[in-house]
Order: sequence, then C-alpha cells, then structure tokens
Amino acid sequence: MLHFAAQSHVDRSFGNSLTFTKNNVLGTHNLLEAARLSPHLRRFLHVSTDEVYGQAGSEGSEHEEGHSESTLLQPTNPYAATKAAAELIVQAYHKSYKLPTIITRGNNVYGPHQFPEKVIPKFILQLLKGIPCTIHGNGNQKRSFIYVSDVVEAFDVILHQGQVGLIYNIGTEMEITTMTLAKKLISLLGLESKAQELINHTPDRLFNDFRYSINFDLLTSLGWKAKVNWEEGLKKTLEWYKNTNIEEWFKGTESILAAHPETKI
Repeated sequence: MLHFAAQSHVDRSFGNSLTFTKNNVLGTHNLLEAARLSPHLRRFLHVSTDEVYGQAGSEGSEHEEGHSESTLLQPTNPYAATKAAAELIVQAYHKSYKLPTIITRGNNVYGPHQFPEKVIPKFILQLLKGIPCTIHGNGNQKRSFIYVSDVVEAFDVILHQGQVGLIYNIGTEMEITTMTLAKKLISLLGLESKAQELINHTPDRLFNDFRYSINFDLLTSLGWKAKVNWEEGLKKTLEWYKNTNIEEWFKGTESILAAHPETKI
C-alpha cells in the first residue's frame, strides 16, 4: 500500500487547521487500521514531507548541513505538524503490530498536471493570465524542487528495495528562492519588459520557514538519482500549462490564484 493522500497546502492550514488534523492524522490512522486487518499487506509506504523537520537554519546560514532521517522533528506550521503526528502513528503501528511500514520525507514536487495551489503552477497561471506573481514577504525563502518522474522512480526504488521500518529522504541539490523562481518564469515567458509589474509582494505567512534542506544519501545508496535537471523540468512544466485548457482540467482556479486563498473551518 502506498499512502499519498493528504491535505498539503500550508497557506490553507493556517486558517483551516482542524480539517488538516482530521484528514492527515485521522485519515492515516484509518488506513493503518485497514492495513493491519489485511491478510495480504506486504508493505505500507507512508509519504510525508521535509517540512516535518522544520526550518533548516535562517537567512545568512544557507550552508547548514541538511537534515538526516534521524533529525528531531520540529514542525512550524499546522500542516507540517499533522504530517509529523501521522508519522508517529505509522511508527507506533510498526512497533506494536509489526506492520511493515516505510516512511518517506521529500522536497517539493513539481511537473505537469499539478494542482495550481502549489507555487510553480500558481506562478505560471498567474503570469499567463496577466496577474502578478504573489510573493510572500521579501521572497528570499528558499525551496528545493524535484521533478515528478524522479519522485516516482524514488518511490519505486524504496518500495521494492527499501528496508521496512526505515525512513528515506527524497531530495535534490536544486534550491531556489521564491523571488528567483518568479523571475525565471517571467523570463521563460518572454515578459522581462513587464517584470516589475508582474511581481507583487504580499503579507508573509504567520511563520514561513526560510529554508528546508535534507540529506538523501540513504536513498542514493539504493541506486537512485534524479535524472531531470531543473531547466528541462521547468520548461516541460511550463509547456504543459501553456497548452492545456486549465479551466477544463481544474475547476475553480480563480480563488486558488489569490495570494491567501479564503479558508473556512
């Protein structure tokens, strides 16, 4: 069993945190119970996030060593906290019921078909619609991105070669600030002449981790490595959104493209 399901939008978790607890914690617990009762279960792969580690250093300390799988979890937002809580239940089921669990913690995934609440498709669609990229705070926060096909291969390797009971980071060396990302997309779309008017700084999150950084040597020891470089992956992603009728593919994108989507408890 591969458990990918989650509420995963940090912005929404600040205004709708109870829903995140229900879906990410209780939802995971329900799946674990179903898995425990299954006579055919071979492995339960739980997909988590690098955000459970919390912030890796601060502005000015970018070269701090990445978090390893044994690093203490220190989530800083409601979404990350619910993912950390779900992980603890997964580990408890491994210990108590001998459930064959494996946990993954990954960097940000990007690529075609991604729901536009995530930053790369959101910026692309904003620019295609002539809307400025909405950037939290000063835009100096750094994020690492990994192309979707590389992540799929990582899951395949971990599922078949990973050791039950262990945790595997899925990471990349590619790291970029939100501001640099916006400027890169503006350039790829040939909109440099309008660059200043296509950047809109909005109020920052209640707390915004400056950077995430993870060590993924354990995964590479299984023979995995990322194959799609940043330039190639970004261009593939951009072309898909340019050539797709987004309103037919995703319903109700207008509210998603706002800086802070409205949330309801």
